[in-house]
Amino acid sequence: MEKLLKVLYIGRSTQNIEGLRTHSGVSVIQLSNMQEAVNYLEKNDNPDTVISENYLSGGSGFLMHEWIRARPEFNKVAFILVSFEFKDELFITAFESRIDDYYVLPLPPAISMVGRIEFLIDFRNKNSLKSFESYIKPDDKFKMPPIKRAFDLFVAISALIVLSPLLLLVVIAIRLESKGKVYYISKRYGRVPFNFYKLRSMRVGADLELEKLAKEKNKYNTTLSRKTDIDYSLPCPKCAALTNGETCSPIQYIENHAICDYSYNKQKKEIAEANSVYKKILDDPRITKVGKFIRNTSIDELPQLINVIKGDMSIVGNRPLPMVDEASLLTKDTMAKRFNAPAGITGLWQVELRSRKGKMSEEERNKLDNEYSDHFEGNNYSFWYDMKLILRTIPALFQKDTV
Repeated sequence: MEKLLKVLYIGRSTQNIEGLRTHSGVSVIQLSNMQEAVNYLEKNDNPDTVISENYLSGGSGFLMHEWIRARPEFNKVAFILVSFEFKDELFITAFESRIDDYYVLPLPPAISMVGRIEFLIDFRNKNSLKSFESYIKPDDKFKMPPIKRAFDLFVAISALIVLSPLLLLVVIAIRLESKGKVYYISKRYGRVPFNFYKLRSMRVGADLELEKLAKEKNKYNTTLSRKTDIDYSLPCPKCAALTNGETCSPIQYIENHAICDYSYNKQKKEIAEANSVYKKILDDPRITKVGKFIRNTSIDELPQLINVIKGDMSIVGNRPLPMVDEASLLTKDTMAKRFNAPAGITGLWQVELRSRKGKMSEEERNKLDNEYSDHFEGNNYSFWYDMKLILRTIPALFQKDTV
């Protein structure tokens, strides 16, 4: 008889786990608060997975996670945090706390959820806690080379002083064209999460127009992106290029299906893009006239010099990633290495992208980010290599589009 997946759900919303209860391969136990969960875990066999709502009576999902991870006997138990709405601060805290996965309710279909749980369980069974943490955590031995930090401060401070008249004129132009704050702050992830500064290039209230524009001009509005579940019959292009039955990544076995980890996560990302409020709008009409100018000339990026002065970024490094993309990094070792280098205003893949006329795959970008990170292993850092990248960046400042 096939062993059932034992899932402990902590929270009051029964509706969220109805789908899981209908799955023949899952046994679900629901407890309403943290104290009940602690009592259960101390007296019963370990579950395979704990799914916890963030807001709990007598605690929180984060406190529940801390309690579990403080006890080695639960090292192989996967932990999934669920929230009723997406909030940047929750996601950042979940990422920093090494929570295995994070979902915004409602949960995905049962078959997708079970597949993800099986993957997380398999991963924890194959890796110790120590190796798991190093798998997603940047190298703690990283130290910013003194010459690089000195150069960053000199360039950033000098540039802000020299460009202050231009910035003042642009700020006035932004305020004259549309009321509201002249700057924009978003959460980004370099080596650590930080507030990322830009000049505002869109109308005030642009977020309220996103849903309508997403239906009309969404770049991801394709037949492929509208799918709602994993297609196990879809061949993996990377596996197809290999011989002797080799696969590009570990195989996941879900129900009666087998799918490589790369294809599973690629499809999962496409589904997330199709259903996410984060959309890529073509010819975005929310961009103001001043906004289009400062984007084309990269003036909107100048406030990032403040990030450099604060130490969040460097002049040269790997571009910081939007926090909405970070979920895929929790179990993606091919991208973990990029965080061993500082976040930067410009970097290797940006200049390479320019030389290739804007044609570059995600895999190529990841490879170039990792290549730059190699310069921070041991004594490999080269100040002159950074200078070459800066000189190659200058032509890219005059881009034609407003993507």
